[in-house]
Amino acid sequence: MNSVYVSLGSNLGNREANLLKSIELLNKTAGKVIAVSSLYETEPWKMDDATSFINQVILLETNLNAEKMMDVLLETEIQMGRVRTSAKYESRAIDIDILFFNDAIISSDKLTIPHPYLHQRKFVLEPLAEINPGFIHPKLKKDIARLLLECEDAYSVAKVMSK
Repeated sequence: MNSVYVSLGSNLGNREANLLKSIELLNKTAGKVIAVSSLYETEPWKMDDATSFINQVILLETNLNAEKMMDVLLETEIQMGRVRTSAKYESRAIDIDILFFNDAIISSDKLTIPHPYLHQRKFVLEPLAEINPGFIHPKLKKDIARLLLECEDAYSVAKVMSK
């Protein structure tokens, strides 16, 4: 069984519903969701005049390998209405990224694990630290709590209070 940390984000439509629907789909197609962070409202990263994002991190247990997991995540994005363009940063109904796959280090044309920018992004580190602050980044050899303390990202990240 593989453990996969996945980041989810949405800034179009009903953001919370988009995340919930994505988690439901992943629970059916990718494996069993075993942990879900709180929701975090986040300032759009490197995007001017965009609606703020709602982000969260989930932990999945799966029998899939990393490449097949990536296929499932991309298919889920398509099912949720994601249309990819050549723009690196753009508004989207859903964005789903693999952060960690066990403690694997993978670099291929198709995917890079751990996610190459996660240690630079508070909108990933805050919810990840909520789920597992002691997880050790396999390349940087630091735990998530330490990476969050060291993160210089100045974009705002705020936990969404439950209704």
